[in-house]
Amino acid sequence: MTIFTSPEPLVWGELDVPLFGLGADMAGVALQPPVAFSLVSDGRYLWFLANHRKPANVHPKARPGLFQSELWKYDVAELFLADPASGRYFEFNLAPNGAWWTCEFTAPRVRADEVDIAMPEVATFSDMSPDGSWLAAMAIPLDLLKARLDFGPATRLNVSMILGSPEQRFVSATDLGPGEPDFHQPRKFSEVRFSPLPENP
Repeated sequence: MTIFTSPEPLVWGELDVPLFGLGADMAGVALQPPVAFSLVSDGRYLWFLANHRKPANVHPKARPGLFQSELWKYDVAELFLADPASGRYFEFNLAPNGAWWTCEFTAPRVRADEVDIAMPEVATFSDMSPDGSWLAAMAIPLDLLKARLDFGPATRLNVSMILGSPEQRFVSATDLGPGEPDFHQPRKFSEVRFSPLPENP
């Protein structure tokens, strides 16, 4: 999975990055319209962007920019980053309105800490249009990812989404196999490919 690299710091409100579309859920049913995401490293932050041109059902306690648990019970975009050497991985949840949550795991579904701990210096942003379409972004400090996960070329990752709550549909950028949806499969995550951000023509 591609992480674009930008020589300049990204700025919310001035983002112009390619988005990858996902046209079907994990059951193979088409998404109308598709969802989209992008990952960009600008030297200081790893930016995770998610977009859907359809109204979302957001956690009722979710507030823009604030840490909130159990976002996965409603519509949410999720980023998983794993260190294959140690088996540790992070899950980042990003609600359409910019609320967020994160957790570190030492093995599949085994939390590093019993209590929720907000990673410092994470910033989130969102734009929700009157028609219900939304674009949300999360900026995660690279120094923390490097310290906790040895973030780099060996990192494995996946992007997933939960849509249509309460009748949830599950979306994954990586093929996680058949059966009940289970995003916590770090061994199946994609290898990272770093690629320069395309220049505007």
